[in-house]
Amino acid sequence: MDFLEVKKNFSYELTEKVLPFWLKHGMDSVNGGIYTCLDRDGKLLDTDKSVWFQGRALWTFCAAYEKIEKRKEYLDAATSLVKFIDSHCFDSDGRMFFKVTADGRPVVKRLRYFFSETFAIIGYAAYSRITGDLSYRDKAFKLLEFVEHLRTTKGILIPKVNPETEPSIAFGGPMILLNVLSELRQSFPEKEEWCNSYMAKLLTEVETYFVRDDLKCVLEIVAPDGRFLKEHYDGRIINPGHAIEGAWFIMNEGLIKNDDHLIKLGLKMLDWHWEKGWDKEYGGGIIQYRDALDLPLSEYHQDMKFWWPQCEAAIATLMAYGITKDEKYLSWFNEVNKYIDDRFVDNEYGEWYGYFHRDGTLATRIKGNFYKGPFHIPRMYMKCIELIDYFNL
Repeated sequence: MDFLEVKKNFSYELTEKVLPFWLKHGMDSVNGGIYTCLDRDGKLLDTDKSVWFQGRALWTFCAAYEKIEKRKEYLDAATSLVKFIDSHCFDSDGRMFFKVTADGRPVVKRLRYFFSETFAIIGYAAYSRITGDLSYRDKAFKLLEFVEHLRTTKGILIPKVNPETEPSIAFGGPMILLNVLSELRQSFPEKEEWCNSYMAKLLTEVETYFVRDDLKCVLEIVAPDGRFLKEHYDGRIINPGHAIEGAWFIMNEGLIKNDDHLIKLGLKMLDWHWEKGWDKEYGGGIIQYRDALDLPLSEYHQDMKFWWPQCEAAIATLMAYGITKDEKYLSWFNEVNKYIDDRFVDNEYGEWYGYFHRDGTLATRIKGNFYKGPFHIPRMYMKCIELIDYFNL
């Protein structure tokens, strides 16, 4: 493989197709912040704003400014986003909304999650690095302490199900926090030991409760003592893209700390979920859900191909190849990259489509909604470029 050509193509897609799409069609020059509910050509479909994506887009434009090129439009976008977050995305109790109007009035506040907060943390941390404004790393750290309070204090987060009847814990929280801590550590070296200690606890939590050698998978939900909730749909569910994302977070930490155990753990998670998630029957692509016991699933979109698992698979397979030089991982990287190019990339209008049926037919032409916006795709391009340089591929 000509990795210089891959790097060139990824850089072109990122800087000439993906980021310009959001800068042109998403950024709100009147109220600040970003819209993400866009049609294929960038037409606005819904004027409400995803709070997740105010933080995620803030991180994205900061990262592009820091890692790719110091373009004024990236910094301007980041400044617009951080001002909108500060002014409109926090409720009076310190928690964040999930959705606000174009001008920042509250629409939805989700009381069982803290993901709006985690995405604001990574955005704040990155903004502090590109501007030198240390108040934002302080805000990021205080917000992380608040998230930990929400996560560990009984009765604050409202669970999906009655915790007295069917108590459970989820993989998503500790997995996302691994990435949050990695970002914060870059901006706040004085907190490195604190971040490393917290990460060690999260890694133990992930490996102890969710990584299941007996099932060869990462479970999304388990009982508080780690028991396999095999009598429930939710207890059996596997999300290959989510597990693969966690795999590269863990491998990345293994590289930083020169920790062979973490690298092997991440490789194992990748191997399991490529086997379970890659669709050999319908031409490739990572499938949205699988069942740990190969039983039927209840979700209507269980066999669809979403954009973001393909992004995580590209990062994880390239990272695995860089670490091991095993041709298996290079082959997997080629396969997922080809699947992305053949289906998701829109060469006419830029950006990617988000949703395909299992057979590869397009489910909807939209480029964004309250869950899809400028984050997974730019992160994939930037991380893969970084990995090509890091491993001298």
